[in-house]
Amino acid sequence: MDLLLLALGFVCMIVGILGSFLPVLPGLSSCWVGLLLLYLTKAVENNYWILGITFVVMVVITILDYIIPAQGTKRFGGSSYGVWGTNIGLIVGILSPIPFGVIIGPFVGAFIGEMLYDKQDHRRALKAATGSLLGFLASGFVNFLFCIIFTGLFLTIVWQNRILLF
Repeated sequence: MDLLLLALGFVCMIVGILGSFLPVLPGLSSCWVGLLLLYLTKAVENNYWILGITFVVMVVITILDYIIPAQGTKRFGGSSYGVWGTNIGLIVGILSPIPFGVIIGPFVGAFIGEMLYDKQDHRRALKAATGSLLGFLASGFVNFLFCIIFTGLFLTIVWQNRILLF
């Protein structure tokens, strides 16, 4: 049973790393489930501090994944219309079947939102949409970074308990 949980945990880690690039797959939450599965084995002693801290980090970063693109829009001079457009575009992009919809959605949403705010200023709308794109890329990088950290933690724990696991 321990080997099955270990294998499933490792698969969750791989899915998590891929999910930090491919928004269709769960990213950091999948990595956290991988850590949880590792701690469910009989070979690894439960450490509620690690599970609790990584859970809080996972929740905060998951929330930030939705906030950072909107803040990127705002930092690049976008109005509240652009911020709302980014959020709506992100939701539409996640739900749409088009490739890269989660990248295109916030960009187009911010652009449309800014065009609704001021139809004459195309440059400002494009700048705000670029901020949205950069915000999305920044949140993806943070997600990837923490997926790598969680995977490193997973592998360290496996290495420390290798005699009991194998």
